[in-house]
Order: sequence, then C-alpha cells, then structure tokens
Amino acid sequence: MALVFILILAAFYSIGAGPIDISFSQAVSLVESKMGRSVDGTIFSPYTEETLWAVLWSIRLPRVLLALLVGSALALAGAGMQGLFRNPLADPSLIGVSAGAAMGAVGAIVLLGGTAAFQVPWMKEAAMPVFAFICGVGTTFCVYHISKVEGRTIVATMLLAGIAVNALASALIGSLLFLSDNSQLRDFTFWSLGSLSGASWKNLFPVALLVLPVLAVFPFFSRSLNAFLLGEADAYYLGVEVDRLKKWIVFLSAAIVGATVAVCGIISFVGLVVPHMVRAVVGPDHRFVIPASALLGAILLVGADMFARVFFAPVELPIGVVTAVFGAPFFIGLLYYTRQTIWA
Repeated sequence: MALVFILILAAFYSIGAGPIDISFSQAVSLVESKMGRSVDGTIFSPYTEETLWAVLWSIRLPRVLLALLVGSALALAGAGMQGLFRNPLADPSLIGVSAGAAMGAVGAIVLLGGTAAFQVPWMKEAAMPVFAFICGVGTTFCVYHISKVEGRTIVATMLLAGIAVNALASALIGSLLFLSDNSQLRDFTFWSLGSLSGASWKNLFPVALLVLPVLAVFPFFSRSLNAFLLGEADAYYLGVEVDRLKKWIVFLSAAIVGATVAVCGIISFVGLVVPHMVRAVVGPDHRFVIPASALLGAILLVGADMFARVFFAPVELPIGVVTAVFGAPFFIGLLYYTRQTIWA
C-alpha cells in the first residue's frame, strides 16, 4: 500500500512539474472548465487556459502514463528473468530483445531513411518502432529456439545463446552505423539513449495494450517461480510445467520490453536494479517481488523522467542517461551491502 500511495503522489507531482508549472488546483480547475463549468482554469498563471490545457492533456498526462507503463514493464521483466535464470545479474537484455530492437531501429533509420515512403511523416514515425518491436521479439524467438534441445529449453544454453546473439546484433548495428550519414547517426544516438519526449496518446495505446495484460497475468507465475528457485528438477517434481513456464516468461518479457524499447529507446538499469531493491526489503518470494517490482519500477521511472526534464530545464536530459547515472552506483552499493543475503 505504501508503494501505491508513493506512486500516486509521484504521478501527480510529475504531471505538474516542468518548465510550465501546473499545480493540483490548477489541474482540477482546468478539468472542470473543460467539463463546461464556469471555472477559471488559469488561477493566477501567466499562461492562457488553452496553453495550460494543451500542456496538461497533450504532453504531461500521456508522458507520465507512458513512464508508469515503461517502468513497471522493465522492472517486471527483470524480476521474471532473474527468477527464470536464478541469477541476480539477469535482465531482459540477456534474451536479446534490447539488442534486436536496436538493430531494427537502426535498420529503419539507415536502410529506409532515403526511401520515398519514409519521407511521409506518419510512415517515418511508425516505421522505426514497428521495426524495433519486430526485430526485438524476433531476436528473442531465435534465442529461445537455439536453446531447445530435444524439445526441452535449457536455461544455460539460452543464456549463452543470448550473449552470442547480442554480440551478433551489436556487430550488425555497428556495420549499419558505419554506412550511415551524420543525420542518421544522430537520430540513432538519441534513440539509443532513451527518452519519453515523444510520448503521445497515439503511441501510448499500443504500449498499454501489450503491457497491461502482462501486468495482470504475471503474478500468476509467482508460485511457479518460487519453486523454480529450488532448481528445475525440484520444480518439476512439485508440479511445475517447467518448459511452459520458461516459454511464457521469455515471450511475455520480450513482448513488453520490445514494446517499451520500440517507443522509448533503451532505458538501462531499471530491470536490473529494481528487483534487487525489492528483494532487499521483502525477500525472494515472488508473490511479493513481482507486484512490488512493477510498482517500484513505475515510481523510479516517473521520478527519473521528472528529473530529466526539470533539473536542466529548458534542456531535457535523456532518461537512459539518468537511470544509468543513478542506477549504476546504487546497484554497486546494493550489491556490497546485500551480497550475502539477497537470495537467502
């Protein structure tokens, strides 16, 4: 309940914070004004009601909602990967989804950048996230099938296959960047640093359609993941359908991470750090780790996005830089102080 309360406070504060501040009373007045009531939506603001409403409805609200979805998706996928691999260093990038999505994005930028269709604004906006999502999930599909031996999925082989496929994807990305011009290189660089600046109702709905059902379904795997921590053989004898569990965890994680990476770029450390933070407080029980990770991931990404656009205003820092700058030192400290007990 404490995380839910903090999440609501963070969301409301983030909606109002920015170069144009909108207080809670202003936001309520703006909503009432749009509902037809004779209420002054400006309340001593130097901006017009139309300007404040455009900022609130078209920019802030979809951006905060996207941050909530992306943060919860990355943290949830991280918790699932760490439980599946029984490895506290696992995160969604191990199954190739991030590298595959980056390969799709740079392919769309470099290979389609000169085509006539790509010059149409709506096709240019749609092509990169679509290519990123397809390549991210497709790369995970390849990793999963490489790891199948006689109909069984070997987790250790999946880990090694993920490392190899990530290396191959990185080589292909480097080759495409070598062929790119300065404009294309700059586009990919900004995308790869991660940002929520492109948030809109149009790209929020596809992410919500993928992420929300997975958020609802994932807690049902909690008991199976708890059994899986004992080992595959023990989990099997406890009645867990091991191969089905692996398939569901891998492809649900790939779907939600692929959707978030396609829209926002690569946002690092959320899927790695958040499950550690949760386990340090509630222990390894996935009945608590999974929902708490989703809530804490949403809180942290909302906070990181607010820092990225407020601290250096009017310049906006890429959110991937913020999560890395704060996530890496925090993760090192967390490992140092909990290295003996984090899986106890």
